[in-house]
Amino acid sequence: MSRSAKRPAKGSALLLTAGSGVLGLLVWTLLANSGIQGFPGPLSVVERFGTLVGDGTLPLDLLASLRRVLIGFVLGVVLAVPVGFLMGWYPAIRGLIEPWLQFFRMVPPLAIIPLAIVLLGIGETPKIFVIFLASFLSSVVSTFQGVVSVDNTLINAARVLGAKDRTVFTGVVIPASTPFILVGMRIGLGASWATVVAAELIAAQEGLGYRMQQAQLYYDLSTIFVQLIVIGLVGLLMDRALLLAERRLTGWQERR
Repeated sequence: MSRSAKRPAKGSALLLTAGSGVLGLLVWTLLANSGIQGFPGPLSVVERFGTLVGDGTLPLDLLASLRRVLIGFVLGVVLAVPVGFLMGWYPAIRGLIEPWLQFFRMVPPLAIIPLAIVLLGIGETPKIFVIFLASFLSSVVSTFQGVVSVDNTLINAARVLGAKDRTVFTGVVIPASTPFILVGMRIGLGASWATVVAAELIAAQEGLGYRMQQAQLYYDLSTIFVQLIVIGLVGLLMDRALLLAERRLTGWQERR
C-alpha cells in the first residue's frame, strides 16, 4: 500500500482539524447553555482572556511558568543524556544505576512536591527540582534504550574497519540514539509542563497553576478555563517545536 493511501491528503487533514474545532466549540456552547451553574461559554472566556492579557496578569504568569519549565527541563536533559549513554555503554554502570532509576520512575514527580517543599522551602528551588526530576527520568530512559537498541552489526562493522571504541561511540552509537533522545525530550517536556502546573497549585505566588488555584477560591470558572486553554496550547506548541526539530535532525532516518 502506498504512503499516500495510508495517510489523508493535507487538505483533508486540515478540514478534519477545522471540523473537530467547530464541533468542540458547539459542544462547549451546548454545555454552557444547558443550565450548569457558572459554566462559562466561549464568549465569556474570550472576554476574560482579553482582560487578563490587558492587565498583564496572563503574560506574567505565563513567563513565570515557562521560566521554571525551561530551567528544570534543560537541567534534566543535560544530565540525563550522558547518564543514559553511560548506562547503555557500560554494563557495570547500568547495574549500579538502573535499580534506582526504575525505583524513582515508579514514584510520580508530583508525589515528591511535599517533600521538596519541606526540604527546600517554598521558593523556586522545589518547583525547579520536581520539573528537573520529571525531565531527567523521561530523557535518561529514552537515551539508555537508544544506546542498547543500536544494531550490533553496525558496531561490529565499524570495529572490523579498525574503529576504536571512541570512534564507534561518536560515529555510530550517538547518531543511532538521536531519535530516541529526541522522543525522550518530547515526553520529558510534556511531563515538565504538567509538573510545573501542579507545583504552582501548591506553593507559588505567580504562574498559570497559581492563578487557577486563586480562581478556584472565588469560583471564577472563566479564569480557570483561560488558564486551561493557555496551558494546553502552549504545551502543544512546545511539543510541535520539538517534533519539528526531531524531523530536521533525523531526516536521514527512514520513515514509514
